[in-house]
Amino acid sequence: MIRVATEADVPALLALVAELAEYEREPDAATGTHEDYLTALFPAHGEPAVFAFVAEVDGVVAGTAIWFRTFSTWTGRHGIWLEDLYVRPAYRGQGLGADLMAALAQVCQQRGYPRMEWTVLDWNTAAIEVYAHLGAEAMHEWTTRRLTGPALGELAARAR
Repeated sequence: MIRVATEADVPALLALVAELAEYEREPDAATGTHEDYLTALFPAHGEPAVFAFVAEVDGVVAGTAIWFRTFSTWTGRHGIWLEDLYVRPAYRGQGLGADLMAALAQVCQQRGYPRMEWTVLDWNTAAIEVYAHLGAEAMHEWTTRRLTGPALGELAARAR
């Protein structure tokens, strides 16, 4: 069953993200806390900026899709950025990843969003195959860039 995550799912989301970080060979990179997730997904005031679906099997949270809205200057419309999709190894091969992706595609269709985007590690051939099977096209001419830590601070210090 695919459903919208609830506050009660936050511990499971944290565990899934930690597993994903381990899988992606960066176990120390997942530093988000329970409070961080509560604030992002279920803010006390206003609308959330981040959303999550969970895949549940026999009462166990087996996977998640964590996403947020984007905006395309080219289309003049919002879209979805899939930040993380993860299904626990014991539950892979059951179509849960595709089901999570289908739930996101349904949000796009319901809201009139023309696109859904994400990144995938180039060595994660299993995920790449799933995405290709779903009809996703690779954006070969695009690369992702990131500013963090000291470089982010130094650039911020240049703001006038």
